[in-house]
Amino acid sequence: MIVDSLLARAAAADATSPLRHCRDRFDLPAGLVYLDGNSLGALPVAARDAMDDIVGRQWGHDLISSWNANGWWDAPLRVGDAIGRLVGAAEGQVVVTDSTSVNLFKAFVAAARMRPDRNVLVSDPASFPTDLYLLDAAARLVGAVVERVGPAELPDFLAERGDEVALVAVSSVDYRTGERWDLPAVTRAAHGRGALVLWDLCHGAGVLDVGLDEHEVDLAVGCTYKYLNGGPGAPAFMYVAERHQEHLDQPLSGWQGHAEPFAMAPSFEPIRGVGRVRVGTPPMVSLLVLEKALAAFDGVEPITARTVSLSLTGLFIDAVSELCPELEIATPLEPERRGSQVSMRHTEAFGVVQALIGRGVVGDFREPDIVRLGFAPLYTTHREVVVAASHLAEVLASGEHRLPVNQQRSTVT
Repeated sequence: MIVDSLLARAAAADATSPLRHCRDRFDLPAGLVYLDGNSLGALPVAARDAMDDIVGRQWGHDLISSWNANGWWDAPLRVGDAIGRLVGAAEGQVVVTDSTSVNLFKAFVAAARMRPDRNVLVSDPASFPTDLYLLDAAARLVGAVVERVGPAELPDFLAERGDEVALVAVSSVDYRTGERWDLPAVTRAAHGRGALVLWDLCHGAGVLDVGLDEHEVDLAVGCTYKYLNGGPGAPAFMYVAERHQEHLDQPLSGWQGHAEPFAMAPSFEPIRGVGRVRVGTPPMVSLLVLEKALAAFDGVEPITARTVSLSLTGLFIDAVSELCPELEIATPLEPERRGSQVSMRHTEAFGVVQALIGRGVVGDFREPDIVRLGFAPLYTTHREVVVAASHLAEVLASGEHRLPVNQQRSTVT
């Protein structure tokens, strides 16, 4: 009875969803409920269909001439502008280049160099490990000190030591719990004490109405293989507000960021604009596939994606509360405080995730006890939300998660 009521609610939501037409833009396996787009986005049809042209014609036939004839050289900025539209950045402020890790390092060092009279770099201790590792590495390079301060404690820390802080680095969404941090408030608080702010948008780009320009963010980075559906290993992006570009001194002076790259000069002179954060030759096939993948967002406004995301996560939270009341929901219940995932705590979380996968509901596990399900608004349906919650209830009721087959761990969880 409860499931029937939830399915009826889901059917009504799917029938009126402003993104219901976007599902057909993806190549999804029949019968699979895919709730892991926060780790690897689904395959867009446009990206799949473009592979023959990218590999066969551009690489195979046009060869080296493609740098000019097919716009390869300008692709990092062209694709960057397409992503900029989704994160609220005007043209000329986003470039697709390198990996998230490399971009974080460049941004951390550049920010420290823009505030040479300050020696404290602040990060959330719950950030994704790469963010923490690289901030430590950057701090060693520039002679700075890293302080681990959560966003909730940041105002008090800034009130006490704000005049020492060069940079505050925060993830837009906590990768474990799915909590969305208040980007405008954190940015204002840091700027109020003269610090720069960097946002990691890996779990926000494509599902949040980020508004980088509107909220005067300084720097941002993000990956493109999650909610942007760029494919495994797709290059990342970096945002540099226009007001900082002229003075940005990033530590990796590569030839593609040179003002005259084909002059082959022995000394480095950075190009004007955001292109100065480019380093080496980009992975062109992945970059061009990403460009085609972003067509899945044609006609989609960030606020619309956010609205549908909240509808999906809200329905799932209600369904879990009804069907699995014993589960602790780790994601904030308040809509404004959550990203596009719902995380639940269970002492046997790994087995729960494996049992769900065995039933055709794909999510993932995060240490130590998190069942994590991501809801991609362009292709996840409300019906799938209810189906997933129903399977979850059946797994817990049956003890299926304790079966030996669901205890076997592979490298990737």
